[in-house]
Amino acid sequence: MAKYPRIREQHIAVFGEGGSGKTVLVSSFFGPTQEGSYSNELWDLVADDTGQGNRLYRNFLGMRDRARAPLTTRFAATTYYFSVKLKGGDNTAAKKRPFDALRLAWHDYPGEWFEESPSSEEEANRRIDTFRSLLRSDVAFLLVDGQKLLDHAGEEERYLKSLLTNFRQGVLRLKDDLLGDGAPLVEFPRIWMMALSKADLFPDWDVYTFRDLVIEKAADHIDDLRSTLRDLVDTPDALSLGEDFMLLSSAKFELSEVGSEPVEIDVTQRVGLDLILPVASMLPLERRVQWNERMEIPRRVLDTVADGADTLAAVLVGGKAFGVDKLAAKLPKVGPYSKLVFPALAAAAKLAGSQLRDLNAQARKDHDFLTATLTQFKLDLEQGIKDKLLIRSLK
Repeated sequence: MAKYPRIREQHIAVFGEGGSGKTVLVSSFFGPTQEGSYSNELWDLVADDTGQGNRLYRNFLGMRDRARAPLTTRFAATTYYFSVKLKGGDNTAAKKRPFDALRLAWHDYPGEWFEESPSSEEEANRRIDTFRSLLRSDVAFLLVDGQKLLDHAGEEERYLKSLLTNFRQGVLRLKDDLLGDGAPLVEFPRIWMMALSKADLFPDWDVYTFRDLVIEKAADHIDDLRSTLRDLVDTPDALSLGEDFMLLSSAKFELSEVGSEPVEIDVTQRVGLDLILPVASMLPLERRVQWNERMEIPRRVLDTVADGADTLAAVLVGGKAFGVDKLAAKLPKVGPYSKLVFPALAAAAKLAGSQLRDLNAQARKDHDFLTATLTQFKLDLEQGIKDKLLIRSLK
């Protein structure tokens, strides 16, 4: 008998220097969904750890009601688990759906670990273990601190080069331990999203302004970091860095004229946070299809790119109509996938425009909350691109 609720888990890793806004980001991602006025007709967001959820909501309330930003955490490696619990659990469609909740594991990696050398062997081992714990992530967010960009106005390259160099050196320090047996990593974050945190500091910017600045000022250092990451992984061509960009703002902070303490925090002025779930769940599926059409990827690698992609595809386009189950049973255990056995994956990844809107509307009408949620995620990605909050690689 199947276990209930049936859960599909997705992992993301969030990297950023100390003070780049990681704690504010996760608090503002979760907090608004707990307000009494919040309503989502498709799903509820819950924190799997009640204490963790209460602390995040307290952070949010401090910003909303007291203009008090969360205390900066130092050297704290935290994984937050959130569950997107679908509604309509007692209807006919729910009984047929392959899972009832989408769990998001949000790995927050301490920024100080990329800025400072370990102070002891114990800390060095903790860094390695923490990094290993996030290797299941499909998407990694590398935060560019908007405040530091502002502080370095006119010489942004100094900050960007420092950020990318520190991160690269931090990865190099871990390399020998991560590759203990000399074999490249099969499971590793394959999509590296460069995200501008505190985007509210640049009200006139869109994501193309951000992308152009980063490329102009630090293209060589992006190449160096990409090369370092490629050296870690099996099938290095199935890795993207410097191709996906995003704007993120947890709230609009009004600072006092003297000092840097906020006098008002408008938590309703959020940018990009509603795209995190769609990016985490849908972008790996799309990238998996793009890469599979462009190159031959060994199955051991492809299975780690968009874990559970077959299930998502079946939900989006109706797996049985495409014969997904029969095709999966016939797939070879070794060697590259055939490009001919992915009609459902390709169709799901390429759903767009009016066809996607029609599917979403029909799913809502049928109270098929899973299909409605996944198609809404894809619609949200389309809107994010239209609003110039997101650039996703076409490669």
